[in-house]
Amino acid sequence: MILAFALAAAVLFGSGAYLLLKRDLIRMVAGIMLISQCAVVTIIASSLNRGQAAIAVAPGDAVSDPLPQALALTALVIGLATVALLLALVRRAIVVFRTAEQDELAETETEHQSGLERERQADREEVESDPDSEQEQENGSRTEENGQVR
Repeated sequence: MILAFALAAAVLFGSGAYLLLKRDLIRMVAGIMLISQCAVVTIIASSLNRGQAAIAVAPGDAVSDPLPQALALTALVIGLATVALLLALVRRAIVVFRTAEQDELAETETEHQSGLERERQADREEVESDPDSEQEQENGSRTEENGQVR
């Protein structure tokens, strides 16, 4: 039985790692989901001892440990919340950028960064080429602070 759980965990983890290496965001989320399920299977497999429930046990009877079951339930809830958040983020990225491919998203980000850099450079050149107007603006703001208007 432990071998079956170990094999299931290995298949889940391997499939999840394979999907994480893909360039599609939806497949990456599916990979994260499979790896979180692998963690749940591993937690459950670690508590495979036979025994009764920990409620009203007669003295001398074997008791199964409820802690791994509680950890597995907690891992399921956290995994579900993580997948829901990731799917919402991926959906928003697809709506905004109109693609789910990681390479295309990186290309769009690079284009956006180069556009911002061009705007910053144009602003710097504008400030450097017209220092007189900048000094007049500073002098005007100083006189307004003192209550004098030219």
